Amino acid sequence: MMRSMFSGVSGLKAHQAKMDVIGNNVANVNTLGFKAGRVTFQEIFNQTLRGAGAPDAATARGGTNPMQIGLGIAVGSIDNQMTGGSPQRTDNPTDLSISGNGFFIVKGSAADTFKFTRAGNFGLDKLGNLVSGDGMNVYGWTKYEQQGDGTVKFDTEAPIGPINLYSDATNGNKKIIAAKATTYAEFSGNLNSAQKAVATPPATPPASDEQFIMPYTVFDSLGNAHEMTLTFTKAAPTGTPPTTTWTYTLAAKAGDGTVPIPTTGTLKFDGEGKLTSDTVNSIKVTMTPTAGANPFDVTLDFKKLTQFSGDSSVKPSNINGYTTGNLVTFNIGSDGMITGVYSNGQQQPLGLIALAGFDNPAGLQKVGGNLFMPTTNSGDFNKGVPAGSQGVGTLSPGTLEMSNVDLSREFTDMIVTQRGFQANSRIITTSDEMLQELVNLKR
Repeated sequence: MMRSMFSGVSGLKAHQAKMDVIGNNVANVNTLGFKAGRVTFQEIFNQTLRGAGAPDAATARGGTNPMQIGLGIAVGSIDNQMTGGSPQRTDNPTDLSISGNGFFIVKGSAADTFKFTRAGNFGLDKLGNLVSGDGMNVYGWTKYEQQGDGTVKFDTEAPIGPINLYSDATNGNKKIIAAKATTYAEFSGNLNSAQKAVATPPATPPASDEQFIMPYTVFDSLGNAHEMTLTFTKAAPTGTPPTTTWTYTLAAKAGDGTVPIPTTGTLKFDGEGKLTSDTVNSIKVTMTPTAGANPFDVTLDFKKLTQFSGDSSVKPSNINGYTTGNLVTFNIGSDGMITGVYSNGQQQPLGLIALAGFDNPAGLQKVGGNLFMPTTNSGDFNKGVPAGSQGVGTLSPGTLEMSNVDLSREFTDMIVTQRGFQANSRIITTSDEMLQELVNLKR
């Protein structure tokens, strides 16, 4: 009878532990990135009253099974269920969720150790640091190189560091993007073949209806804009088959002081309105600004010009270079790259968020605040990896991962656990009544 009472007590303890886990799961049903716990039971010791007996063919005696009485129950494990929670749309540019098995890497201070989280409710502090909800720095990379095809490649083999969107040791001040001098200007469109021809050399300055003037803008190394003009003047066709020569003249806006060298050039068109093969359809012009900037070379590309009947429509179709810009906003891609958008229309990488992967995520230890730490059974954290590689998953910007608690399952487990606790309490009360009857035998 005492054995049954002690078994009932162990049952009460085990079911109480399971109810504690269920209560914690339900309490965290709306906690970002929360991973539900699961309790499993196992029997403990057994008292063997009689061992097993082997069958004996000689005496035709059959075998017997062992005779044992169990001595109760114990909690076998409390596991972290590491399945992903449902993403919730927030449209906040700094909110992130992970579609995969990775973890964000955060750190409270330089003296702190790395911790890991699935909760991506990030924001910016006044210094521009990307931080978690409780002020821990989010880690990644800031050093990158511009590739020849225009793409950006971050040095993901370098050690990770805290991400700051305003400045860092590698890139300096990122709130302002430096100006870039114009180096290339492409023009496209048509020069009217019916334009009135001007004698070469002209006897008098050409009239306005004898010229086509096109304005365009270039930038120097300090970001100063220089308004330039291209003036096209047509000469009479010559030769057989005929060739028409257009003279273009470069000039700066009056009062600018910038001098383009050379200042003139020619374009030749054949009888089908196409640039002839022997014409120079691009020219490098040296600009000498007087606003304190260095001289800079601009290649003028005329390959897309034609000479057909119709209004002249030459215009700049592709001119690089830009003035200084201020950081206006930013966005985060599914690969974790943070891209800044500036007031001059340019974009610049601001950082790349790193993720961590573990051989056994369920082996991580919860340390509060939606944070995990590695254990001897989770696998070590060796280095950060970019999103979309090594199985860590990709990012979903503007969303947050919700808790993976299933309320229907929790309520069902709650009922089953309550009944188990109730049944074990009945074992104790029934055993007590049997002991009472035993005591009453003396009367």
